[in-house]
Amino acid sequence: MANGQQTAEQNLAAFIAWSVSKSDDDFREYVHRGKLKRSEVAAECGFGKSALVQNPSIKNALETLECRLRSTGVLPPLVAATQPPHEEPPMRDREAKQRRNDGQRLNALEQENAALRAELAQAKAMLERYKLLSSFMEETGRLPR
Repeated sequence: MANGQQTAEQNLAAFIAWSVSKSDDDFREYVHRGKLKRSEVAAECGFGKSALVQNPSIKNALETLECRLRSTGVLPPLVAATQPPHEEPPMRDREAKQRRNDGQRLNALEQENAALRAELAQAKAMLERYKLLSSFMEETGRLPR
């Protein structure tokens, strides 16, 4: 059973043998989003996809291969893929939530105010009626029908 270093060397040898055996037209079949498709490369080399990332020798060899393929025109230039558009992010309205909460609170207070005004008008009408009853009782000493 091979230790980690021996496995890494075997994987590197397998990658180099694979890359040498392919032509530029063969590499065009592996292009995905401006790079070589890692899962297909690893499957054809006979090792896991993680070896392409974890093994520094294979990682460097893959980067070198991709640079060579970019220079020959098999892969698109890297500059277009890495430059993000220089757009300003939309400004967030920090006070929108506060305005919405204020509007809701104002609406609730207006409704409560209208209900209290109606209740007050009713209470004033009742008070006026009881004032008349009270004055009548004071004058006559009896309750009207």
